[in-house]
Amino acid sequence: MSSLLFDEPGPRARRRIRIATVVGAVAVLGLLALAVRQFAANGQLDADRWQPYATWPMWRYLLNGLWSTALAAVVSAALSMAAGLMLALGRLSRRRWVRLPAATYVEVVRTVPALLLVYLVLFALPRYGLDLPLFWKLVVPLSVSNAAAFAEIFRAGIGSIERGQSEAGLAVGLTYGRTMRLIVLPQAARRVLPSIVSQSVGLLKDTSLGFVVSYAELLYSGKVLATYNGLLIQTYIIVALTYLVVNASLSKLARVLEARTPQARRPRRSLIRA
Repeated sequence: MSSLLFDEPGPRARRRIRIATVVGAVAVLGLLALAVRQFAANGQLDADRWQPYATWPMWRYLLNGLWSTALAAVVSAALSMAAGLMLALGRLSRRRWVRLPAATYVEVVRTVPALLLVYLVLFALPRYGLDLPLFWKLVVPLSVSNAAAFAEIFRAGIGSIERGQSEAGLAVGLTYGRTMRLIVLPQAARRVLPSIVSQSVGLLKDTSLGFVVSYAELLYSGKVLATYNGLLIQTYIIVALTYLVVNASLSKLARVLEARTPQARRPRRSLIRA
C-alpha cells in the first residue's frame, strides 16, 4: 500500500505486525497440514484424481474462464478509474453543486457491498425493462463500486502534490483546468500507481461475483467443470492456485512500482482544503 493513504507504522507497531505475521503464518501452516492429512486419508491426493488436470482440454476450459475474468476486470478497471478520476476532481471542485454530489456518491457507495449492487442489477433493473447482457451484469456493479475507491486514491494523490505546483501554473497564465491536467494530474498519477495496482487486485478478485450472474469467469468455470468430472476438491484447488498466482503477480508488481516511486512528502499546504 502507498504511504499516501496512512502514516508509516512506528517501531512498536512494526514489532506487533511482525509478531502477528509469525503467529498467523504458523496457524495457516497448521491448518494446511491438517487439510493435507485429511485429504490423504480420504484418497483425495491419489494420482488418478489429479490425472485429468494433466490434459490440455481441462486447462483450456479453465484458461477460457481466466480470460473472461481478465476481460471483466480490465473493462471494470478502465470504467471505474475514469469515473473515479471525475469523482475526485468533483470532490476538489470549488463549486458546491459539483462537490457535494461527488462526495455523497463516494461516501454512500463505499458502504454498499459489491454483491448487493450485483443483485440490484440482476433482479431490480429487469423489472424496469433494463436487462443487461451477462457481461455487463458483472461489469456495471463492479465499476460503480470501485469508482468510489479509485476516487479516494486519486484524491489522495492530488492532495499530496505541493500547493506551489498549481500556484506556479496559475502564475504563468494557465487556467485551473489546464494546470490540473498538465501539471498536477501527471505527478499524482505516478504517485498513486502502486495503490491503483493494489486496488485492481481487489477488483480482479471481485470478478468471482460473476458466479452469481452465471458469467463464465474462472470460479464459475470451475463449478461447471467440477460438476462434469466429479472432482470437486481438485478443481477448486486448481482454481484457487490460479487466483493465487495471478493476484500474487499483481501484488508483486505493486510492490515493485512502489519501490520505484519516490515517497510523497507531506505538504504544508495541500491542494485539498480542510
